[in-house]
Amino acid sequence: MNASLRLSLSSLRAHRRRFAGTFLAVFLGVAFLAGTLVMGDTLRAGFDSMFGNATAGTDAVVRGADAITTPGESQGVRQPVPTDLVDTVAAVPGVAAVAPDIQGAGQLVGSDGEPIGGQGPPTLAGNWITDAKLNPYRLAQGRAPARSGEVVVNRGTAEKGGLTIGDTTTLRTPDPVRVTIVGLATFGGEDGMAQVTFTGMTRADAEKYLTAGPGRATGIVVRADPGVSQSELVDRLTPVLPTGVEAITGQASAQENTDMIASQFLTIFTTFLLVFSGVALLVATFSIHNTFAIVVAQRARENALLRALGASRRQVAEATLVEAAAVAVTASAAGLAGGIGIAAGLQALFPAIGFPFPEGDLVISAVSLALPLVVGVLVCLGSALPPAVRAGRTAPLAALRETAVDSAGASRPRAVTGTGLLVLAVAVTLTGVLVAPSLWLAGGGAVLALIAFVVLGPVASGTAVRVLGSPLDRLRGVTGGLARRNALRSPKRTAATAGALMIGVAVVSLFTVFGASLKATMDQTVSRSFAGDVAVSTPSFGAGGSGLSPKLAPALGTLPEVDTAVGLGRGVAEVDGKGRALTVTDPVALRRTFDLGAVQGDLGALGSDGIAITRQEADRRRLTTGDAARLVFTDGEEKTFTVRAVYGRSELAGDYVITRAAWAPHRTQDADTLLAVAFADGVSTADGKAAVEKVAARYGNPEVQTRDEYARSSAGGIDMMLTLVYALLALAVLIALLGIANTLTLAIHERTRELGLLRAVGQTRSQLRAMVRWESILVAAFGTAGGLTLGAFLGWVLVRASDGASDSAFAFALPPARLAVVALVGVAAGALAGLRPARRAARLDVLRAIATE
Repeated sequence: MNASLRLSLSSLRAHRRRFAGTFLAVFLGVAFLAGTLVMGDTLRAGFDSMFGNATAGTDAVVRGADAITTPGESQGVRQPVPTDLVDTVAAVPGVAAVAPDIQGAGQLVGSDGEPIGGQGPPTLAGNWITDAKLNPYRLAQGRAPARSGEVVVNRGTAEKGGLTIGDTTTLRTPDPVRVTIVGLATFGGEDGMAQVTFTGMTRADAEKYLTAGPGRATGIVVRADPGVSQSELVDRLTPVLPTGVEAITGQASAQENTDMIASQFLTIFTTFLLVFSGVALLVATFSIHNTFAIVVAQRARENALLRALGASRRQVAEATLVEAAAVAVTASAAGLAGGIGIAAGLQALFPAIGFPFPEGDLVISAVSLALPLVVGVLVCLGSALPPAVRAGRTAPLAALRETAVDSAGASRPRAVTGTGLLVLAVAVTLTGVLVAPSLWLAGGGAVLALIAFVVLGPVASGTAVRVLGSPLDRLRGVTGGLARRNALRSPKRTAATAGALMIGVAVVSLFTVFGASLKATMDQTVSRSFAGDVAVSTPSFGAGGSGLSPKLAPALGTLPEVDTAVGLGRGVAEVDGKGRALTVTDPVALRRTFDLGAVQGDLGALGSDGIAITRQEADRRRLTTGDAARLVFTDGEEKTFTVRAVYGRSELAGDYVITRAAWAPHRTQDADTLLAVAFADGVSTADGKAAVEKVAARYGNPEVQTRDEYARSSAGGIDMMLTLVYALLALAVLIALLGIANTLTLAIHERTRELGLLRAVGQTRSQLRAMVRWESILVAAFGTAGGLTLGAFLGWVLVRASDGASDSAFAFALPPARLAVVALVGVAAGALAGLRPARRAARLDVLRAIATE
């Protein structure tokens, strides 16, 4: 082993440049993984500290015991508690202070007239709690609100909206309320709780605008006397609380808030980045394997001499693995340091782009240190293992033969195995998306398809390169022909080199196709379901935004230009024991502005005890018109509703519809999520839209859009998502470029004598450079073509699997323009990767090259 170690280290020192590409591939993959883990740990610790500091004075929280959670939401809606419980709680021994906590949606309008926030995180409003220890917000400037219309806002919100103390603006609750800012606050020492906006009002204003009426609160916060522990306080409070109300410790409440941030943002954010780290490392695997395969092939005579001198197969294989281990350890260690640097850079960058990264030192856990190192080493060693095994099998007699470039790869067994895998992949995938819809089957088929493409790569590379390179003979003459023959020389090498780029392009194509399909789905949904002329909405997604005032639809209905105006509100209830979202609206007006498909029963007969459901839900629950459905609301009241109508479509109308009269006794803060307007006969779109905008301006100035504009804006977040995806996948493409460049560099070393002979018989430096560049372009074109094919197929699988797992109908769309750009970028990447190897080949000394063994 000592001899193997010495040979390996001396080989590394002598041929450092051979492994430069491998080093960079491992370094980039490990750095991305380590940076993601460290950033996630730091964010979690920062939010833990922030919530802990903000709620340090709260020893107990009294709240509704049960929460109704609808599908797709992690946080449920709880029953409000009566504020008269404050006196009951205050009388409990050990209670030092108590205050009602009233919270709801409230979105401030900035100095430019645009709403602040609403792009995901909540926009909150609530009563300003006067007890400083019970209030999670700390007054940093100004004073607390004392009169109706006065508010305190968190400092980050004020800065974002260009607002200062003394400014008057509008607060959407969703009814517009004119407010004057009298103070600025911080949360846990920060300018805000992440991107959440907060507006603190007087208790009377909070009850007026954020609840259905006075006497209700989201919860009650309690501070204990000195010497009374949190758990002891909860034990004392529990016996005096009515049924349906519970008390939890302040620590438990803070942990729930941290978990909410973790589940809704941090987990998704870090998982998203970890997926791309995995893609980058998978791409690196191809590049590393190819590098060691070429190095082993080039050292065949050297390894044969070692075998002839008495070295065992194990020793020769170990020598190769020692080289891989040395590269893996150094690159992984450097990548770990680079990842910590990335996390530190993001910690400084996030506040500059508006995301308040919690202050504090980086948190580097043992897992964040060990996992990237282990993954980097395993990826490198695993990729180098097959070439190392082949090196150990080198026969001693090979020292007497000239070493030729490996031309294996297009064997019949490989072709049969790859074809079989491809057929199996297609069969499993089609079963999972068409016959018996299953995400597991569809995902398994997608993985099999990827493996089949890798196995068939050497088989397909010959035909693909001949087809892709056929124009070169006419366009570039002898130079183009030589480039094509060089790419055909080793099918396995060409396929392995192109495989790294193929994975990157496949993932880019997958997201491109899926994004285009989401846009097409949204357009299809709006075109098929929305029958109005204009839509009124607030630009928000996720939990953000305050919604639309329910008073806006009746106000628009009085305009002579408007035939029908209907708002869609949102309620929550348990329907036969399952949490479900309810659409609260006027069912008759709904049918005039939305296409509900075939309707069984009478939408106009819902009244205060009727419900309408979609055909799909009716079939699922085995209900029909006249049947009873049991609804339990967040206020704890249980009521039996009669199914009076069953309708066909639910994309925009939802699965359950009740009237405003039915919802009124159970509502909290009332708001519409969307408002549809149909114009009277003869009214042009321009005139009708102008009339609607004039009235809407009095209700917080929500956005008024035509049907096409609404469809485009609804899909606007998809482009933002794709931009982020492309930026992250640039790392995978960069690693693939390094692989192509490294392979070409090693191939040039392998073909030194051949290149010298070409120069000797008249090939110019520029022709030699062009030959190498075109070879690189052909390899990249092969990888890009395979990636586009695989990505389009996987995109179709993802769309169809999503269609089967969702109640909405997904539309599949291939965006030719975007895919053409992906193809051009892939080929351009090949041209870029070939520049340095081409220059190096052109600088070879002719006489020395000819004399090379």
